[in-house]
Amino acid sequence: MTATDQKSPGNGRAWAMLLLAGVFEIGYALSVGGSQAFTVPSWSIAALVFFLLTLYFLSGALRSIDVGIGYAVWAGIGSVGAAVFGSVLLDQPLTIAQTFWLAVIIAGVVWLKLADSIKLQGRA
Repeated sequence: MTATDQKSPGNGRAWAMLLLAGVFEIGYALSVGGSQAFTVPSWSIAALVFFLLTLYFLSGALRSIDVGIGYAVWAGIGSVGAAVFGSVLLDQPLTIAQTFWLAVIIAGVVWLKLADSIKLQGRA
């Protein structure tokens, strides 16, 4: 049995953990921005908490999802979420070109998930 074969059990749970890790990554990115280089204690503490949560859930997800795919999805969720919520909550500008490329990232994340599902169906 290879390491990849051992990664298939609990795949739905792993993807849920990866989604949570991505949400916590968004919280981390926004908290770091709000901490103003870690000079605002409340934002700095929030950043630390979000950082620890994202690492915990990411590491749990990577027990069942290949690291390259998991990391790409996590980074995609974090980057798109930080850009969108940064625009909404922190009044950071988001241009049409940026929106287009964020949509490309979202499409890539969806395709990675679909490719993982197809790979698992081939093993069954």
